[in-house]
Amino acid sequence: MDQSALIQAVVREVLAQLGTTKGFAKPTSGAFGVFKDVNDAVDAAKRAQVQLAEKGVDTRDAIVRMIKRIALENAEAWGKIELEETKVGRLDHKIAKLHLLSNVPGVEFLKTAAHSGDDGIGLDEAAPWGVIGCVTPVTHSIPTLTANAINMIAAGNSLVINAHPSGFNCAVMAVRTYNQAIAEKFGIENLICIINPPTLESANAIFGHRDIAMLCITGGPAVARAAMASSKRAVVGGPGNPPVVIDESADLDIAARGILAGASFDNNLLCIGEKEVFVVEKVFDRMMDAMARAGASRLNSTQIDALTKKAFVYKDNHWAVQKELVGKDCRILCAAAGAPECSKGCELLYGETDESNPFVPEEQMMPFVPFVRVPNFDRALELAIKHEHGFGHTAIIHSNNLANITRMAKAMNTTLFAVNGPSTACLGIGGEGYASFTVATPTGEGVTTPLTFTRFRRMTVSGSLRVI
Repeated sequence: MDQSALIQAVVREVLAQLGTTKGFAKPTSGAFGVFKDVNDAVDAAKRAQVQLAEKGVDTRDAIVRMIKRIALENAEAWGKIELEETKVGRLDHKIAKLHLLSNVPGVEFLKTAAHSGDDGIGLDEAAPWGVIGCVTPVTHSIPTLTANAINMIAAGNSLVINAHPSGFNCAVMAVRTYNQAIAEKFGIENLICIINPPTLESANAIFGHRDIAMLCITGGPAVARAAMASSKRAVVGGPGNPPVVIDESADLDIAARGILAGASFDNNLLCIGEKEVFVVEKVFDRMMDAMARAGASRLNSTQIDALTKKAFVYKDNHWAVQKELVGKDCRILCAAAGAPECSKGCELLYGETDESNPFVPEEQMMPFVPFVRVPNFDRALELAIKHEHGFGHTAIIHSNNLANITRMAKAMNTTLFAVNGPSTACLGIGGEGYASFTVATPTGEGVTTPLTFTRFRRMTVSGSLRVI
């Protein structure tokens, strides 16, 4: 199969998984960044990028600050709108993710390096690529496109977005709002463009457009394959199935609170969220009690079996998640499990399984976490490596044994590694560091920054401008 056919086949698979395109915002063309045609969108974004370059870094900084302010001011309303459209996640965390955008880095990450000597001077600069094509997920529609816009505009680029069909209307709303504000204050139109409606043809056109200099893809395995099959430079946020290991030395109450905070965040939609937990036998029962103290609700084996049958279907020789339960509240999962209605405010369900339960190997994105009993740390690490599947995304350990922490960090070789805290600490929620909603694991860039979307340029002046 040639490259074009491969891309079309994979994108067709992606769109089939996404479902129909009903319920889109009414198509318009060029109204504050909303375009029906990819060529028109790219042409507009290209003109906007030239205007941005002419205005300099201070204007980029001002635009980035404006975008952050707009997202913050609209966080509650936009969180409600996104949840109403996508039907996945939690309102408080939809709002929190928009607040988190204030921690996405801007122009301060762009540092010029100077080299001075007897032969003159040299300057190394981080230069923009131009127009960047983006695919954004339903799980974090507005946060992902906004974080991408902040990073990319800070770096001097414009962008063209294909949003997930199930989170499209809210994405269009945000793009229009940002563009209107940018045009009114800075006179730059269509700096952020979005396709309305997204189709197989528009996705393929973005992947192959000659004026798209780079791709940034945030999604699952199929869309990641499509991006990496393209000839474009691609930054790809791939899948994850983050394991947690708890050894004998762990503070179990801290571990329980960390798992609750990370796995319950937006009903476990985050690709970094705790998905399966391996606990050494010596502290297993005490760990289960600690989870209850932290506020999680335990399911028994019968209830777990019932939930598993509702949550997964076996087809094509592997387990597949039933989308009807993805990102749903605990009360809905309790009903599926045949469990009594969980207490009001319950954020996370948990229970004991063996490693063969599909909740362990599959990235299920639900607020239920399986706990697997293991004889020792060696077995816990072995299973963590196995069920992370080599994605290289995220892993978590709760331990006060430095040797175990070091050993697991080396063995997992993940982009993100959380120690004695929630997975969300890796993105600055309960931990140190900057934020992004694109964690580029298969292509190696990690948590994206403006530097991710720049290219290296050097200017050398020979024989002069050395002033000492």
